[in-house]
Amino acid sequence: MVRIPWAPAYPVSTARLDLRPHRLDDLDDLVVYHSDPEVVRYIPWPARTREQTAAALDARTRQGSVFEPGQWLVLAIVLRGGGSSAERPDRVIGEVLLKYDSETDARGELGYALAADVAGQGFGTEAAEAVLALAFEQFGLHRVVANLDARNDASARLLRRLGMRQEAHHLRASWFKGEWTDDLVFAITRDEWRAEHIPEAL
Repeated sequence: MVRIPWAPAYPVSTARLDLRPHRLDDLDDLVVYHSDPEVVRYIPWPARTREQTAAALDARTRQGSVFEPGQWLVLAIVLRGGGSSAERPDRVIGEVLLKYDSETDARGELGYALAADVAGQGFGTEAAEAVLALAFEQFGLHRVVANLDARNDASARLLRRLGMRQEAHHLRASWFKGEWTDDLVFAITRDEWRAEHIPEAL
């Protein structure tokens, strides 16, 4: 049974990261990746101006809890202590999302975005893995899916590292940013997740 509301104790901490609801003072960090055309190339929003990012951030500050199907849990990915000694500590390097997609099917949908300068260091995998743990162990979901542009090889590799299976390849299925694109669907069930992460529970 899905447990509502989704309101975990914050921050949700991993080895290097804290996941928490967005705050208005995150704006400078969000502008870095919301305005980057390469970061948003396969994400369903355009490269945003500072003003557009501020409006998006305002909405995100109210997405730290989920109460009904159709809503998204949207959390800032905070790099604890910063990266290099020259970097400001506790920088928001991206965001991770979990949609309550279906009450009947106990299904969620995973999403994420990460600043380009921290890509390739495993932060996206670390954040997404923590959110999958919330989905299955706290929120009671049965299945989590991820939908992505078939050209997004980096995202597909991340999902495979999480243990998600590619279930579908839909040809020319979406009109996305001015062209028809192929869609991939990945998924993982709670039983699959627990077999990998909590084998003694089975």
